[in-house]
Amino acid sequence: MSLKTCTNLSPTGLLLIDKPCDFSSHDIIAISRRILGTKKIGHSGTLDPMATGLLILLIGREATKRQAEFLKLSKVYSATLTLGQETDSWDAYGEITAEKNVPPLTQTDVEKAAQTLSGDIEQPIPFFSAKKINGQKMYSLARAGEKMERKFNRVNITWTKICLTSPKTVEFTVHCSCGTYVRALGYLLAQKLDTVGHLTQLRRLQIGPYHVAQAFDGAQLKQTQAETLYKRIISL
Repeated sequence: MSLKTCTNLSPTGLLLIDKPCDFSSHDIIAISRRILGTKKIGHSGTLDPMATGLLILLIGREATKRQAEFLKLSKVYSATLTLGQETDSWDAYGEITAEKNVPPLTQTDVEKAAQTLSGDIEQPIPFFSAKKINGQKMYSLARAGEKMERKFNRVNITWTKICLTSPKTVEFTVHCSCGTYVRALGYLLAQKLDTVGHLTQLRRLQIGPYHVAQAFDGAQLKQTQAETLYKRIISL
């Protein structure tokens, strides 16, 4: 699929952004709306503020009408799991809620643990997530101290790489179905290794056929002119 310049005042298509850390996906959408002068911008799945990597923006009416289609695309992530401490959000932005000694581990141990979490699995949904309960986002309820029943969803997981890089650190890459919370995978993997853990790095590499290597550097977005972004829009 080639990149085509949109010269009209109502561009439509896909804009691939490499989201930097500490920006929310909605920050990126708001900045892009201002630059492109359009309110019609959707997405193919948000990223947590800690996460970096591929964010697909759906620009214009024709693109946003296909949002459900793009949300269903599979994804590829790389992540780093730090063992020994669990946080309430299951990532580095949360508060520590549990600590547990990390047993002596081998590469074989982590590979076997990952194998038990391959294929179709039931995954717990993090309380600090955008999933809604009775119309309210779970992270809002969690921040307010509301008690919630743990929810689960069924996802499909393929581990394409997993490596024990230090006694307390596991790096991995997964290909997963839509609806996957990689933080939850880290939580489950730590349990399989008889300890606790949380993600300290998360990067989305791919959504369907679209790769982060194609994406515009989101760290440069605020200083970018509309014409530059027009040239990066992929026609549908």
